[in-house]
Amino acid sequence: QVQLVESGGGLVQPGGSLTVSCAASGITLQYYHIGWFRQVPGKEREGVACFNALDGVTYHADSVKGRFTISRDNTENTVYLQISSLKPEDTAVYYCAADLRPLCTAAIGPNADEYDYWGPGTQVTVSS
Repeated sequence: QVQLVESGGGLVQPGGSLTVSCAASGITLQYYHIGWFRQVPGKEREGVACFNALDGVTYHADSVKGRFTISRDNTENTVYLQISSLKPEDTAVYYCAADLRPLCTAAIGPNADEYDYWGPGTQVTVSS
């Protein structure tokens, strides 16, 4: 059974940093394209970063470029999203997703419709 579990969310002050993690079981993340998404109530899920399993290319949305970094630890079967210079508008539930199909390039970000495996999400709240 495939399971993705996010952790590391919490309450952070503006300008702060944190790292959200996504641990997998039932699949080897090394062979899967990974996407990080976020969602706030009433809005569509937004793809913020992805990692191409074939060539290691990463994508970061313009809204987070320079502040968010996606990475992967194959030995831990875990992917990470390092977030810095947090802004109140970064407040959302953050989800990781994995699949074999999705397109992810330096210019093309993750499409939620292309991912079958999802974690339950972790809440990140940016507030003073």
